[in-house]
Amino acid sequence: MSHSLHIYTDGAARGNPGPGGYGIVLLWGQKRKEIAAGFRLTTNNRMELMAVIVALNSLTKKNIAVTIFTDSKYIVDSVQKKWLNNWIKTDFKGGKKNKDLWHQYYELSKQFHIHFVWVKGHADNPLNNRCDELATSAADGTHLLIDQAYEAGIND
Repeated sequence: MSHSLHIYTDGAARGNPGPGGYGIVLLWGQKRKEIAAGFRLTTNNRMELMAVIVALNSLTKKNIAVTIFTDSKYIVDSVQKKWLNNWIKTDFKGGKKNKDLWHQYYELSKQFHIHFVWVKGHADNPLNNRCDELATSAADGTHLLIDQAYEAGIND
């Protein structure tokens, strides 16, 4: 396989919780696709995770090598240090957050060969910076979506 799929993701929240958004850049050979969306009330970590989930959901080919570049230590550590596997086993005992999104990611992750690469945020990586622009402008947008699971949790 001559190309591997590279995905850059970022999430943002104004206020945390507050209006939020995610930005994604997918690169496959010379092809490039950008995806972004904003939400009226969410958290930064939820947007970081949502970016990864939406990116993986957008892929039509399964069982391929995917490298995901993110500035979220939360995501990289949760996956690479196997915290997520433990959270799944213990049903997120101890009030671990974002159970809904982690379950979505976990199921999606079985369909690909995923490698995470941590990149320093707001630094000299142009694609990470582009994702940040997409995420923040989505968060500042007017047609914001509803992060239903998050808002339902707030209203418990």
